[in-house]
Amino acid sequence: MKNTHSQIHKFYLNQHYIVLDVASESLFSVDKMTYDILDDYHEKPDSAVIEKWQDIYSKSEIEEVLEELHALEDQNMLYAPDNYDPMEYKNYDLIKSMCLNVAHDCNLRCKYCFASQGDFNSKREVMPYEVGKKALDFLVAQSKNRHNLEVDFFGGEPMMNFDVVKRLVTYGRSLEEPNNKKFKFTMTTNGMLLNDENMKWIDENMGNVVLSLDGRKAVNDRMRPTVSGKGSYDIIFNHIKKMCDIREASGGEYYVRGTYTKNNLDFGRDVEDLARQGFKSISVEPVVTDASKPYAILEEDVDAIKKEYDRLAIAYLNQEDEGLDYLFYHFMVDLNGGPCVYKRLSGCGAGRDYVAVTPKGNIYPCHQFVGQPEFIMGNVDEGITKPEIKDQFMEAGLLSKPSCRDCWCRYFCGGGCHANAWNFNHTVMKPYEVSCEIERRRVENALMIKIVQDERANAD
Repeated sequence: MKNTHSQIHKFYLNQHYIVLDVASESLFSVDKMTYDILDDYHEKPDSAVIEKWQDIYSKSEIEEVLEELHALEDQNMLYAPDNYDPMEYKNYDLIKSMCLNVAHDCNLRCKYCFASQGDFNSKREVMPYEVGKKALDFLVAQSKNRHNLEVDFFGGEPMMNFDVVKRLVTYGRSLEEPNNKKFKFTMTTNGMLLNDENMKWIDENMGNVVLSLDGRKAVNDRMRPTVSGKGSYDIIFNHIKKMCDIREASGGEYYVRGTYTKNNLDFGRDVEDLARQGFKSISVEPVVTDASKPYAILEEDVDAIKKEYDRLAIAYLNQEDEGLDYLFYHFMVDLNGGPCVYKRLSGCGAGRDYVAVTPKGNIYPCHQFVGQPEFIMGNVDEGITKPEIKDQFMEAGLLSKPSCRDCWCRYFCGGGCHANAWNFNHTVMKPYEVSCEIERRRVENALMIKIVQDERANAD
């Protein structure tokens, strides 16, 4: 049965009345009269709309607005039918991306680390080359006719097993031509072990580099100490900055990625601090953790977080006034060439087209579930041995979740983080509402920014 529900979302932000058509992703900045009339447009006949509003707006103006709204609806740009089949993504039965946990060890002791400070609640170990080879073979086999594949070298700290990373990249490249594949490799690193030699190799071989830094020195050092308990900022900052400068020069992708917690609900200041340090691509995201942790983000924190996104969005629009030039990942939306139907319905793809592999070769739905035995899907020797776990994630598609079905933000978030859902609700079928509230405001600000940027471009 298809979902034919049509829906708009309207909101007021930064002195803009904004309307989004959910299914078509058509975005409009409208006047207040149109904004008001939309409350009744789809629920009442035109005559009733005119009767309700003619004491406030002139009849001729109301009729003109209604005519424009009807024209947009006829073009499927307003109240467009949502014809996505909730089961459509289930036909996409392949694996195209993998997180290779090449090191269950770390040279930092980050307090919020979901990996239990690098060891994933197990003994500290690194991935043998042979396990990594089998993981890449598994990915190639499971990707079927998919050409482009993605592999993220992850940990712990993957550079603690750097020789194996290099050998696996070489092996991956050897698989490309015979199997009609193309690997995009990514490195996620805390920067502790970066040096001139390995930075050159990373720049030449990694499609993307994600570098962990939480922003201001005090914020970073509070949550990201070294093994000795001292702050890491002074050690890693210059390494990360140099790596980013190299990527800027070569045109390579990178992100400086931070995590914010209850301790820094003014996280926008960390984004701006990173921008002032010269970083051009920044991502700062809320912590994923258990509610019992003192730094966990809870319902009581949501209002402050929303206000901070609102403040940051205005600052982001006016960054040139501060002499800044940066992209904030969460304020970037593509309404023209956005996600395909499968991506819209399946979200992150955890447990479906994306898996994580541990040093022992165990396969999990994603890196956030590693260390939880009940989520071991199989191993690189035998493949998927517990298809019921994959089925569990296949069932957790966007339109199968009751709380997502009528949410206007569903096609931007894809149903949210399964790990957060599991941590807080003990099911992947019910997203964590606090995360949803944050995401909705984040997307509203991203849409507002696009409206303003388009207005500025048209004015030039």
